[in-house]
Formats: sequence, C-alpha cells, structure tokens
Amino acid sequence: MMKIAFVITGLGVGGAEKVVTSLADALVQKGHEVIIVYLTGSALVLPVNPDIRIIDLEVNSIKGMIFAYFKLRQILLDFKPDVVHSHMVHANILTRLLRLTVPMPRLISTAHNVNEGGSLRMLFYRLTDRLTNISTNVSQEAVDSFIEQKAVKPGRMIAVHNGIDTNLFSCCKDERMALRNEMGLDENIRVLLAVGSFTEQKDYPNLLNAFASISSSGIDAYLLIVGDGPLRSDIEALAATLGIIDKVRFLGLRHDVPALMSGCDVFVLSSAWEGFGLVVAEAMACERVVVATDCGGVREVVGDAGFLVPPRDSDKLSRALTEALELPEEDRMRLGLLARERVESFYSMDAALEKWSRLYQQTLPC
Repeated sequence: MMKIAFVITGLGVGGAEKVVTSLADALVQKGHEVIIVYLTGSALVLPVNPDIRIIDLEVNSIKGMIFAYFKLRQILLDFKPDVVHSHMVHANILTRLLRLTVPMPRLISTAHNVNEGGSLRMLFYRLTDRLTNISTNVSQEAVDSFIEQKAVKPGRMIAVHNGIDTNLFSCCKDERMALRNEMGLDENIRVLLAVGSFTEQKDYPNLLNAFASISSSGIDAYLLIVGDGPLRSDIEALAATLGIIDKVRFLGLRHDVPALMSGCDVFVLSSAWEGFGLVVAEAMACERVVVATDCGGVREVVGDAGFLVPPRDSDKLSRALTEALELPEEDRMRLGLLARERVESFYSMDAALEKWSRLYQQTLPC
C-alpha cells in the first residue's frame, strides 16, 4: 500500500480536477491511502469516496501563498506520503519549492495543457525542474510544446494520457428522450452539446458563429452549452446578436454530464487550444459522434472515430457539424461504437491507473 498526496491548484469545474478526483477514487479502491490538497477556490469537483480527506489551503493572495507553503509543509510532514503528485502550474511550483525543506521520496509534477501561462511561468518551470523526479503532461503534443518553450529539457517530461471512468460515461439510450422532455424539444430535433468553461481557451464565439450558419441553412437543431465562467455574459450577448438565442440553451454548471452526453446527437469542442480534451474522450465513451478542433492532444484522442477541424475556423466547423448532424442513423451508431472502443482501449481509467502505478513505483531520477 502507498500513501499518495495529490496537490492541485483548485477543485473547480475542469478536466484536471476531474482527473485528480477520479484517480484518487481509483487508487483508494486499490487499497492505497490518498489525500487531496488544493490551493484556492471552492471545491466543486470532489471524489466519490467520502474517506478521501480534502484539505483547503485557502490561498487568495501572494501573502496567502506564503502561509500555504508552511501549512502544506506541515501536512506532508504529518502524512509522510510515498508520492507527492502535483497538478497545474501553481501547485507544481509550490511543491517543487517545498521539496527544499520537506523530504519527498517521489515528486511528480503534472501539467494539463500545451501552455500553462506566459513566459514567466515557463521560466519558473525551467528553474525548478531539477526539484521534481519527473514531469508529465496529458498528450505528446503538450509535451512537445513544453520542450519547445524550454520549460523542460527533452526526456524530463513524458506523456501520460488522462483516464475515463467508462462505467460512469457510457451510452444510455433512454437519456435521449429524457433530455428532450426536459428541454421541451421534439424528438426529431437534433441536439448539439458543448461542455466547458466560458474562457478564451474554449472559443465559444467560434462555435456560435458555426451554429448560426447551421441555423440559417434550415437544419432544425439546438445547441446546449454546459459550463460557467468569466465570459458567459459576453457569449450570451453574442448569441443574441447572431439571432440564435432562441436555439441556444445555457445550462450553467451541471452534475449530470454523462446523461447529457448520452442524450445529445453530436458533441462539439470548439477550443482554440487544449492539452488533452477530456470532455471529448468522455463523449466518445458515451458513443457520441464528436466534432472537435484539432488542437493539443485532441487528434490523439479522436483518431479516426470522429471529425476534426482546424481551430478558429467557424466555416469548417459549421461544415463538419452539418455533416455529422446529417449522418444516417446506421453510420452514427457505427461511429459511436468505434469511439467507445477507442476510449476503452487507450483512455480508460484502468489503463491510466496502470501507467500511474508504474510511474509511482519505478526508479526515477532525482
């Protein structure tokens, strides 16, 4: 049995947060002892297992980060973990600096994107690299990006793909009618679903412009968007300006995303950049037809089981969405099954857990 301390910047709604809490649950099921420490914000994404201790460092300023250093130091001295596994830039830098005063048999730093900030953050990564045993990222493209930005040297960061709980994310045919009943939509109406925070990264203007083109062509479809964030009011205003506000539903934060994915016809990701594209793999596990922008590790995830278009190109996104919406039912089902098989083979939680377990136990450089 190992003792593992996860340290993450926050537990808000996002891919990294879901990865950490799902991995924690899976490790506890295997008999390991796990704690999760987060730096700031509200804990909106939590593990299922109530025995996993969640600790808030309550950072809300630079001064708070100094207090967090000493608080986390005491937590690790008391817990005595075999592995400290940090996630996202602030937690990664903090735990690396903490290693100067706290014994850590093994420290693994995980980034979750092709870019975790500007050049200053990349400089901090480079200057503290020697303090971690190994760094990981969620796709090979993300690893290559960090090397290109000189945040790490070649060989000091490896790709470890995120894992999907394929029991939670699976197709339930009853959800199609349940979703339409909830939304008051006719069963013949096509439903597009997007899931993600309202930030520049997710590029919702790209999606809304593409959807406006679809609507003007006469296709009877609705767009559902799950998420929240600083740009939400701007995106809602854009939908009104484009004349599609009556066909776009802003659902806010939801805790039934697997059901929503099962209920939609097409899942769409319009991001300008990504690390892995966790929601894409989740939708694929639900046997959905996926249309996604070719950014970060999304190409690695989708393979030949969905549609890829260039980022920031609403015309090509519109054409791909139209093609996906007009697929015959037989082709839709075939593509959905292929997507599910791909996730089960390469991106299941079992596959990810096996990779992490090896990394936690194998000999690593100091």
